[in-house]
Amino acid sequence: MAYDCFVAICKPLHYGTLMGSRACVKMAAAAWASGFLYALLHTGNTFSIPLCKGNAVEQFFCEIPQILKLSCSDCYLRELGLIVVSSCLVFGCFIFIVVSYVQIFTVVLRIPSEQGRHKAFSMCLPHLAVASLFLSTALFAYLKPPSLSSPALDLVVAVLYSVVPPAVNPLIYSMRNKELKDALRKLIQWV
Repeated sequence: MAYDCFVAICKPLHYGTLMGSRACVKMAAAAWASGFLYALLHTGNTFSIPLCKGNAVEQFFCEIPQILKLSCSDCYLRELGLIVVSSCLVFGCFIFIVVSYVQIFTVVLRIPSEQGRHKAFSMCLPHLAVASLFLSTALFAYLKPPSLSSPALDLVVAVLYSVVPPAVNPLIYSMRNKELKDALRKLIQWV
């Protein structure tokens, strides 16, 4: 989405060639491959650790931190390696998004008309909102200190980063629709 916004705003005359079906297939394949690698590493690590505290997870989400709590071995080095690989994947995506949006904002701020700036911002801000919501809740979930950890808080945070972004995604992206905005304003005024 960041690259799509970048091409649409910064190189609009080249959009058809830069965002052709071949480019979309390559980007989708890269996303799927990195997601598969990430899942494969965590799955391999999860199945290789011995569980001595039972096999019942305290949540309905079977997350890595919850499974590590059931482990009786010291899997610090393996988990550290996975965190390094995961951090590289996430950091690479984050840098790509940040660089794309810095270039987008520099181009948008040079647009002379207010209507043109508004249209450009309304095109890319929904993606930025969804990405920020997901990243901030996921970072809090995985980087919070163990002293803050409790089963209830872990569950709330897991729901926040795995359920809320996909649930509000259609709402955020559809806020560009004028009819939906008007209906939402009427609903808010009615309440």
